[in-house]
Amino acid sequence: MISESQKKILALLADGEFHSGSVLADSLGISRSAVWKAVSNLSEWGLAFCAVHGKGYRLERPLEFLDRNVIVDQLTPKARSALSVLSIHEILNSTNDYLTEQASSGAPSGSVCLAEFQSAGKGRRGRAWVSPFGSNIYLSILWRFQQGPAVLSGLSLAVGVAVIRALNRQRIDGIGLKWPNDIYWQGQKLGGILVEVSGDVNGPCTAIVGLGLNLFLPHRQAASINQAWTDLSRVTGRNSPARNQLVACVLNQLLPVIAEFESTGVDAFVDEWRRYDCMKNQPVRLFMSGQQLEGIAQGINDQGLFVLKTAEDELRVFASGEVSFNSSVV
Repeated sequence: MISESQKKILALLADGEFHSGSVLADSLGISRSAVWKAVSNLSEWGLAFCAVHGKGYRLERPLEFLDRNVIVDQLTPKARSALSVLSIHEILNSTNDYLTEQASSGAPSGSVCLAEFQSAGKGRRGRAWVSPFGSNIYLSILWRFQQGPAVLSGLSLAVGVAVIRALNRQRIDGIGLKWPNDIYWQGQKLGGILVEVSGDVNGPCTAIVGLGLNLFLPHRQAASINQAWTDLSRVTGRNSPARNQLVACVLNQLLPVIAEFESTGVDAFVDEWRRYDCMKNQPVRLFMSGQQLEGIAQGINDQGLFVLKTAEDELRVFASGEVSFNSSVV
């Protein structure tokens, strides 16, 4: 948990300017040694800072804290009508896990959760999602569907399209989608989608839709990532977009798409998804159920399933699996 003194120090250091230890100590009513300890502990959450004698402490970059009022004020009427609860947390294990717990307690459709920091952020297949404090977007949405999980086939593709729409509205172009749920830029991962579904096979079910989107990812924090990655500050060559503004823009696209998916299905998004497909005609590896296949990606079929051309020129269709670029093939 974040202590009260650490919260206050973060608020004072959020501007990215130097603040002397004595001024911080006086402002918080604690000793300078306590200030040093509190600032040093910020590294546990992925915050880099510098300490310069005679100048004080400064964060590596300014922080923009998530603000519920700022986000809600920028939502469209359509998104607001789909939103039921918007909660913002300083620290969670993961936003998906939090909403899974809330779902079991009866939380309604349109429950949205955001976190400044995830101590156990989740990617696909049990991977960790690197989640430094106040740097990126860690967002999950809960939605209850009246039909069984089968109706949600292709939901991650629709979510990917919604995220691209939001980025385009922020004048961030050139972003692609990698089947089934990754957001890419020039062969580097920018974000990921994790959809977790529970419920009866033929009855009502619940989906938790998680999104992790990199705005600024320090190299030190990303050292554990075993694939090429990027963030919006690198994509745009400038400071990443304002977090609250981008969250609102993402929700404006995501909430209506999820709310209407039970009636639209993936059909409404297949053509648009294909325009952003960054793997089509590329050599790839497909990992599924302990097997590995190599071939040339052929995009998706009309049901949103992945199509692979094998070395034997056989076209095979897959509903699930992990696909990666095969750099060993020229």
